[in-house]
Amino acid sequence: MEKFDIDNVLKITSINNEFELEKANSLYNKLRLLVKEDPSLKQVRNHLANLIETYESEHWSDEEQVSKEQLDANDKATKLIRFQEQFIKQRKKRIKNVLKKNDLIQNDLAEILGHRKNYMSELINGVRPFSQEDIIIIHRVLNIKLDHLIVPVIKEPAAERIRLTIKKLNKPKLKLKGSDFNFEVV
Repeated sequence: MEKFDIDNVLKITSINNEFELEKANSLYNKLRLLVKEDPSLKQVRNHLANLIETYESEHWSDEEQVSKEQLDANDKATKLIRFQEQFIKQRKKRIKNVLKKNDLIQNDLAEILGHRKNYMSELINGVRPFSQEDIIIIHRVLNIKLDHLIVPVIKEPAAERIRLTIKKLNKPKLKLKGSDFNFEVV
């Protein structure tokens, strides 16, 4: 389970890097609208705000102390989170279009998947990840391609391990193009 899954957020004691900072900011912004539907999410959002504020005051408050590496890490994290957000936005649009074509609404999909209305809203908006079973059901029932439902991102440190292993294996048939080494955003 991922650190920033909605069910884990209240257990987080600190943000440890730029990727986590951007992930926290993204989730914080998504929760802004969802808090209206589910007031219990307000506590999660407030906790995220405190984590973000603490990290930024420790790592970004003194402009003189911000390194090029930190800026690069932040740029990379921002790019990755934007890619994920754009993918989720496109996925949401595709699902809603197919629902509409089939004279269905989001609540119908929630019923098909066996989820409550608020939970479905969190899934559609990328606050919670779809389960593998949810993805398969959506794919088979709504006939949406799997590559339109699954975010094609391999997260660090797995991406780094893959890069190093492929290099170490030194197999000519396993040559990757330069863009293939960027596993985070394909």
